[in-house]
Amino acid sequence: MQFHHHGYVSGDPRVLPAAGIGRDRPAEIPDEVDVLIVGSGPAGMLLAAQLSRYPEVTTRIIERREGRLALGQADGIQPRSVETFQAFGFAERIVAEAYNIGWMNFWGPDPEDPARIVRRSRTADYAFDISEFPHLIVNQARVLDYFAEAAADGPGRIVPDYGVEFLGLDVPEDEAAPVEVRVRASTGSGTGPGGSGERTVRARYVVGCDGARSRVRDAIGRVHVGDISQHAWGVMDVLVDTDFPDWRIKCAINSAAGNILHIPREGGYLSRIYVDLGAVAADDAHRVRQTPIEEIIRRANEILHPYTLDVREVAWHSVYEVGHRVTDGFDDALDTGRTPRVFLTGDACHTHSAKAGQGMNVSMQDGFNLGWKLGAVISGQSPATLLATYGTERRPVAQQLIDFDKEWSSLMARKPEEISDPEDLATYYLATAEFPSGFMTQYAPGEGVVSATSRQELATGFPLGKRFKSAPVTLVADGNALHLGHHASADGRWRIYVFADADGLSDGSATARFAQWLGEASDAPIRRFTPPGADLDAVFDVKVVYQQGFGEVDATSVPEIFRPHTGPLGLRDWEKVFAAGPSRWNEADIFAERGLSRDGVVVVVRPDQYVAQILPLDARDELTAFFGEWMLPQG
Repeated sequence: MQFHHHGYVSGDPRVLPAAGIGRDRPAEIPDEVDVLIVGSGPAGMLLAAQLSRYPEVTTRIIERREGRLALGQADGIQPRSVETFQAFGFAERIVAEAYNIGWMNFWGPDPEDPARIVRRSRTADYAFDISEFPHLIVNQARVLDYFAEAAADGPGRIVPDYGVEFLGLDVPEDEAAPVEVRVRASTGSGTGPGGSGERTVRARYVVGCDGARSRVRDAIGRVHVGDISQHAWGVMDVLVDTDFPDWRIKCAINSAAGNILHIPREGGYLSRIYVDLGAVAADDAHRVRQTPIEEIIRRANEILHPYTLDVREVAWHSVYEVGHRVTDGFDDALDTGRTPRVFLTGDACHTHSAKAGQGMNVSMQDGFNLGWKLGAVISGQSPATLLATYGTERRPVAQQLIDFDKEWSSLMARKPEEISDPEDLATYYLATAEFPSGFMTQYAPGEGVVSATSRQELATGFPLGKRFKSAPVTLVADGNALHLGHHASADGRWRIYVFADADGLSDGSATARFAQWLGEASDAPIRRFTPPGADLDAVFDVKVVYQQGFGEVDATSVPEIFRPHTGPLGLRDWEKVFAAGPSRWNEADIFAERGLSRDGVVVVVRPDQYVAQILPLDARDELTAFFGEWMLPQG
C-alpha cells in the first residue's frame, strides 16, 4: 500500500482524502446527478466503491431498505472475487473472517445398505490449483459492508441513501436530456424537502441493481428470457448438534431420499444446507414455496440417514424453484444504435440456482465492468460509445453462466438410480473449475474493449480478454517479493506493463527507446490522454519488469517514465520498477511462467484487470491507436 505522497497520514491510510463532491456531500439527494444507482446489492455497492474513485462524478445510490442488509442470501466467494476484493483493499480482512473451502466430499448410498449414506470420494478444492486466492464462504452482508466502507472512504465519500424507493423512469428522446427518475422516500428519510414524499431526480445515467424483480428492467422494457425448472429446494442457515462427520467440510450428498448440498459457513459453527424437495407438479402454482422449515429439517434428516441433525437455531431459510433466465438486453438502447443511458446488473439481468455459488460473484463483475466505464465517460476521459461495450461484454458471460448452472443443477438433482458413475459429480466439479472460480471469462477481441490486432504469441500466459493472471516479481527499491497484479488497485487507471528486453538496462535498448517515447512524445498515450497539470501517472500506471535480478538493477537510473514524481509534494514513486531474476525471496521468473518474449513485450490491462492489448516494444503507433479508440485527447 502506498500513501503519504499527499502529506503525512497519521490515521487509517485506507481513508483517502476527500475530493470533488466528497468534500461537501449534501445529505439530500440533489435534483440532478451524474449516476443514480438503484439497489445496494453486490453489483450496486461495488459500483459505488468504484465511482467513489471519480470524485468529479456525482453519484448517489438509493436503497428501499431502511438500513444495511443484516443477513444476505448469497455466501459463496469465488477466487476471482477475492482477487477483486484485493484491488479494493479488503481481501486480507475478509479472508480472515471467512470459511476457507479446502475440500469437497461426495456422499452416496452405501452399496451394502442403500438406505444409509457413506463417503464415496474426497477431493481437494480447486482454488489454489487455479489462483493464489482462496475459495471462501462468507455472508453477503459482510461483503456489502466492506464495499460500503470502500465507497465511504473513497474521495467521493459515497454512502447509500436508505429508505428510498424507485418508482419509475422516463428516458427522453433527446440524448442530451437527462433520464427522469421518480422516487419515493420513507417518512423522515431526508431525501428531499421535508424528508418524505415523491420527487423526480434527473440523472445522466441510471443503473438498475435492484434484483430479480427489477423495476428498472420493467421501466426500460427489458424482459427475462428463460424458465423455471420443475424442481424445488429448501435452503437454511442453521446452528446444529450433529454426528455427521463432515459437518465442517463442503459436501454433495446423494441418497435414496433426495440430495443435499452442505456448505459450512464462517465462524466455525454455522452451516448452509440446500435440501432437495423433489419434483414440483405443473399445477403447483408456487405452493411449494410455502413448505415449512420443519419439513425442510425432516427431509434433511431423512437424506442424511444414519446421521442426524438436531437444529438448535435457524438463522434464515427459504424455498426456491430453480430458474434460468437472461434478460434480452443489458441496457435501454433496444438495439437502436444510440448510446445507452440505463443499465442492468446482477439479478436484474441474469437469474439461476444458488448452488453453483455464482450469483453474487458474477454480479460484482458486472459492476466492475460498468463502473470504470461510467467514470471514464463522465469525467471526460472516454467517449460515450465506450458504454455500449458493457452489454456486449457481459451478456455472453451471463449466458455461459446459465448454461453451466443448468448442467450443475441437473447433476445435483439426480436420483441414485440415475447415476451410472458415482465419481462423475466429483469429476465434473474439478473439470469445470475454471468457470465457477471466475477465471474463464474472456471478452472477445474486437467486440469490446479488447484489441483485435494484439500479438498474443509474445505473452502466451496472459490470454487476451482474460483477467491479468498475476505472478511473483521483486520490487527493486527494497528487494521484497510481491505479486505484480496485487500492486494495482481499483482506482480507474489503465496499467501498462513493460516487460523489458534482455538488454533492457542499457541506454540504447528497445526498452529505453520505448520508455523515452512513452514519457516524452506528444503522440504517445501519456501526453495525449493525460489532463494538463495532472500527475504523469494519473491515467496510466506504467510499470517495468526487467529480466535481471534486483541486485543488478539501479532504480535511480531507469527511464523517468518508470520513476515519476507524484502528488502535491512531487515525491518520486519508487514502486514501479521490478525484477524478474531469482532472488532469496522469489525463485519464480515471470517471463518463463507467463510465456513472455525475451525480446520485450508491452501488456495493457484495463481498469477492471482484463488484458486488452499485447504489443512488441516498437509498436508505438498501434499502442496510441488502441487508446485513441477508447479515450479522448486532453488539453
